[in-house]
Amino acid sequence: MHEDPRIAGLFSADEDGELLIGGDRASALVERAGDTPLFIYDRAVIDRQIAALRAAMPGDLELHYAVKANPYQPVVDHIAAQVDGLDIASAGELEIALASGCDVADISFAGPGKRDRELEAAIRAGVTLNIESANELERGIRIAERVGAPLRAALRINPTFDLKGSGMRMGGGAKPFGIDVDQVPGLLQRIGQAGVDFRGFHVFAGSQNLKPDAIIEAQRQTVALVADLAAEAPGPTPTANIGGGFGLPYFPGDEPLDIVSIGQALGETLDARPAILRDTRFILELGRYIVGNSGVYLTRVVDRKISGGQTYLIVDGGLHHQLAASGNFGTVVRRNYPLTNARKFSAPGIENANVVGCLCTPLDRLGEKVDLPETEIGDLIGIFMAGAYGRSASPERFLGHPAALELLA
Repeated sequence: MHEDPRIAGLFSADEDGELLIGGDRASALVERAGDTPLFIYDRAVIDRQIAALRAAMPGDLELHYAVKANPYQPVVDHIAAQVDGLDIASAGELEIALASGCDVADISFAGPGKRDRELEAAIRAGVTLNIESANELERGIRIAERVGAPLRAALRINPTFDLKGSGMRMGGGAKPFGIDVDQVPGLLQRIGQAGVDFRGFHVFAGSQNLKPDAIIEAQRQTVALVADLAAEAPGPTPTANIGGGFGLPYFPGDEPLDIVSIGQALGETLDARPAILRDTRFILELGRYIVGNSGVYLTRVVDRKISGGQTYLIVDGGLHHQLAASGNFGTVVRRNYPLTNARKFSAPGIENANVVGCLCTPLDRLGEKVDLPETEIGDLIGIFMAGAYGRSASPERFLGHPAALELLA
């Protein structure tokens, strides 16, 4: 299992063949946490991802972490100390970001449906609001006047292009996200009239992309678009968040993203940017790419049975914790995440089995026809690529089973 190219070089086994996460045996981490199911995040893998990004991207490019990918406080704290800012999408994530010690000047708040109380919390805290509509701008102006605090605002743009080949496309055409390009000049004029602290632009065209050429082209178009819009701004454009979209190889046949070629091309694009953006700070916003491959979901086998000639391993976890691995979060055809018997990580697969969760629904499938070492009741199944959009993106209260535990190792 450890030779799987999707997790190559990230995890290893001890002398007994058991999976090591953060230098500790999987079973020892379960004992420390007290139970399964358990999400474990390996800080060394996170550090490796950040270091690789720093090495590949232009030196003056700022790196932000999108908290929605994994809002577990110890993970956010660990990442916040190494990146240049945090991007949030709710008042709950605002509390997490503030608790991390990140400078409020380096926190931005996006999302198409911010409630007045969320706008007020952000304004009082002093973070940047990524404005997504004319109505949201007006509400922000009124709230800022009422509480006597400045409104720090960037405009989130719905670009005319999208990020081709993305798992989720968030730009191009009619979208709930951001402001259509033709509406931007009027809002920039309003920002100037109201004395809003203009912080720049935010353009996020798509996510989970494994095509370097598509990312390079989207970044080129983003910089050109920001330059055009900056000419309409009420003053200099301090920042331009060009989004992210960097994907990870979740499924068989996926190839790791070539970030070196992306960084080289982005450096050339920024070097050639128009003079109006010469003093603009450019931000790369990533969530999944920073934390996704650091996580392992450990769940214990509670039963083993044969049905129709197939082996079923039934575990104490399921889609209520790891919706994405079940194939019910953003995928059309279900495919297996990397999966192993954590007690026998270095052993070859000698039986073909289906790994299913404890929920009373046929949707609760974590692995279909997976080659595993002989697996017994009590063994730990480890599902990799569990660091992003895991527990917090799953229907945890479905059928009333216990919540998963979490550890930063």
